[in-house]
Amino acid sequence: MEHNKIPGTKRSNVKVGDLVEIVQKQDQRSGELTEGIVQRILTKSPNHPHGIKVRIDTGEVGRVKWVIPEE
Repeated sequence: MEHNKIPGTKRSNVKVGDLVEIVQKQDQRSGELTEGIVQRILTKSPNHPHGIKVRIDTGEVGRVKWVIPEE
């Protein structure tokens, strides 16, 4: 079943511990997504058009494309 993914452009949608799909800087052209758990939110502003920047549990940094809600 496909989850209703939440866009990652609003900081209020992104919380530490959330499962997210991010786009890393080097993947911006290809649009390749990396999945992980948010460890730290790096964007200070409430909104960002390209996605809120986070660090995930693997140590990778990128902008949140989608937040994957838990069932």
